[in-house]
Amino acid sequence: MYRNRRIAVVIPAYNEELLIDETLAYIPNYVDKIYVIDDASTDETLEILKMRAKTNPKLSIISHEFNKGVGAAIISGYKMALIDEMEIAAVMAGDNQMDPAYLPDFLDPIIDGAADYTKGNRLIAPGYRRGMSKWRFLGNSILTFLTKISSGYWQVVDPQNGYTAISAAALRKLDLDSIYPRYGYCNNILTKMNVNDLRIMNISHPARYGLEKSKIRYGSYIIKVSRLLLADFLWRLKAKYVIKNFHPLVLFYLSGFVLAIVGLIGAAYSLYYKFILLGPFFERGFLSLTTFIFGFQFILFAMLFDRMQDRESHTSNPGLLNQKDKNIVAIPILKKVDDRTIESHETASGMGYLSTSSVEEVSIIKEDLYKTQ
Repeated sequence: MYRNRRIAVVIPAYNEELLIDETLAYIPNYVDKIYVIDDASTDETLEILKMRAKTNPKLSIISHEFNKGVGAAIISGYKMALIDEMEIAAVMAGDNQMDPAYLPDFLDPIIDGAADYTKGNRLIAPGYRRGMSKWRFLGNSILTFLTKISSGYWQVVDPQNGYTAISAAALRKLDLDSIYPRYGYCNNILTKMNVNDLRIMNISHPARYGLEKSKIRYGSYIIKVSRLLLADFLWRLKAKYVIKNFHPLVLFYLSGFVLAIVGLIGAAYSLYYKFILLGPFFERGFLSLTTFIFGFQFILFAMLFDRMQDRESHTSNPGLLNQKDKNIVAIPILKKVDDRTIESHETASGMGYLSTSSVEEVSIIKEDLYKTQ
């Protein structure tokens, strides 16, 4: 147990024979149950797990008869955690990317009642994402922006990060069977959480890469997940701002998209009229441009309303006292950090500032980037 809470760790595993042993070896002793989901691996993953289960009573193996995807694997682990009455379920990959030393940072906000769901953030600074390729960082940044719009969690960072923890109470509010089963589940589950008004917190931690090879191909993945995010976005607007509680931002989004599309179509026709039919361009072009600008402004207003709703209900950013000093970190004022003294002034409720000498030292501190209301 950790702070009198029953803790489970869910580990999705597909062809992880090289690293699953190392992953299991470093799971902290305070973890009560370890659920490893073998998603129909074709290598020796399952055999290794069966051997480890003989000596580790905490280890439970869930085997899928066919490959269902990482999302489905995690959902299988979540369901078992609920059956076994675990109070918090953390997710750590089977490729040893998630450093167990940071697990308390994911658990503490949930135990303290500050969050329902905590998720990792490797993108806060170059020191955190050391080892992440530029292509991977670019893809992750694009998906971060798209996920902000789709999920309604405008403070979310690094949504592809699979290092997470969630309370059992939050899990019971979700329709687990409706969550996307493959890569993209981490974006999809955020949308489900937003509609259920669950509070999330980003937990800063450094990226850790070694022998593992990412199974995500960001070129095709971004296109595929973008379609999923669009569907999630439309579903969220309907479920949260039409059915559950009407909000005018829906009208701004609808009007904005209609006007923007009409403006683009009008611009294309104006160019056709000018260069193919050899007619005048100015009147049609000006009207099309004006229509598009109005539509774009409506979309921006809708995003502003959406962000305001998020800040009121889910998350807030404590910010930095001095944005020029990138080594000043916001941390809970009651949290002891080694032998350093926190400066006396206070910012957002329960937050103070601590000066550090480097970005790497920030990683050691494990500060909470966002303070959940």
